[in-house]
Amino acid sequence: MQPWSVRDFHPDDLDQLISVWQQSRTPGVHPVYTLTEIIDACSTGVATVAVMEGRVVGAAACKVQDARAWMVMLAQARDWREQGLGSALLAGMEDRLTNQGIRRFSALLPASETRVRAFRNSEYKVEEDLHYFERTIPLQPREIGRLSQLGGRLLPHRLWDALAGMQREKSLIENRPILPLARTELAKSLGVTPPRSVVLFGPPGTGKTTFAKAVASRLEWPFIEVFPSRLTSDAQGLAGALRQVFQDIGRLEHAVVFIDEVEEIASARTGEATSPLQGVTNELLKIIPAFREKEGRLLICATNFIRSLDKAFLRHGRFDYVIPIGPPDLDARTAIWNRYIPPSISPQIDLDALALASERFSPADIEFAARKASQQALEHAVQSTGQPTPENHALTTRAYLKAIEGTRATVTETVVKDFVEDIERIARV
Repeated sequence: MQPWSVRDFHPDDLDQLISVWQQSRTPGVHPVYTLTEIIDACSTGVATVAVMEGRVVGAAACKVQDARAWMVMLAQARDWREQGLGSALLAGMEDRLTNQGIRRFSALLPASETRVRAFRNSEYKVEEDLHYFERTIPLQPREIGRLSQLGGRLLPHRLWDALAGMQREKSLIENRPILPLARTELAKSLGVTPPRSVVLFGPPGTGKTTFAKAVASRLEWPFIEVFPSRLTSDAQGLAGALRQVFQDIGRLEHAVVFIDEVEEIASARTGEATSPLQGVTNELLKIIPAFREKEGRLLICATNFIRSLDKAFLRHGRFDYVIPIGPPDLDARTAIWNRYIPPSISPQIDLDALALASERFSPADIEFAARKASQQALEHAVQSTGQPTPENHALTTRAYLKAIEGTRATVTETVVKDFVEDIERIARV
């Protein structure tokens, strides 16, 4: 006769159930289901426990979906392994579920799991040709409302890969800010402190905002853009509102926080009588060290005019890296042009010629010129025949070159010269 009895799970069993689950785990093996998912299954699914002399020595829990039951936990206390307890728990679970009309039972186990005898003894079939895929978004349910109040959001997963060209900048950002944050434990074991804050600087339109969003996408962290101009009407004043926003952000487990055109609130102080703007700069200088104390978040500030920033703002201890984002080079311009040319005509377009002709063009300039050529081609097609027939389109290399001639580059030669000087004097990578 079995020394234990199997009964339904009661909420009072939870602490003992967690203890049994922890004892049953194989060291070094990542469980398929988290403790949170197991507790949820006990509350909303079907769960049983094996009890001996008032003590829980084993437990099983299932989630029911349609006509299938998924086993999310089968656990035994250390002293009760290999004694038939697992099979008894499975049998008790099946009795309860078959009475509900469930006929299909499934379980996922790590490939290195050794305690599978209970499933084999209960005539579970091993499916050898299946692959298990898993993806976890680092956003807790309780954070969703808070994130929404802050105007933040989770960005699409592939933004980083979608960045066309800019390989030099991508490589630098991938290795400096992203890698230590994505591989935190490895970084710490090698003495690398994951960064907490960076500055992106460069001419207008070179993609600093796009890079900030792509970093959040790459890390799969929520993206929150702070707009100082929207905080000016707050009853606390801009400095107080800014402080409150960062306090609210501090309650999130992960976040990429972005401030564009940061020179508006961190410009060089004059030393004259304190102005409201200087008070905001002082507040921001206090906020950043406090922000840096917690892991799991990254502050990215962007500026077109890094020379105008207060010297104290950029010093070591506030920002880990000051990274230049310049106009795209020849290879990057080629990749960006290819992104905006319709695939059906791309083989007939001389991309090299377009890239050479668009020197000093920012990604935004290239997009504008490409869309301008497409719009002119549409108008030409309609005006030529009265009908928008694709056969009469005028999208040729010459048409794109003409659009380039009619587009003023955002980045002037003077801006490029100043940018090169700023890299030598201010950049920190």
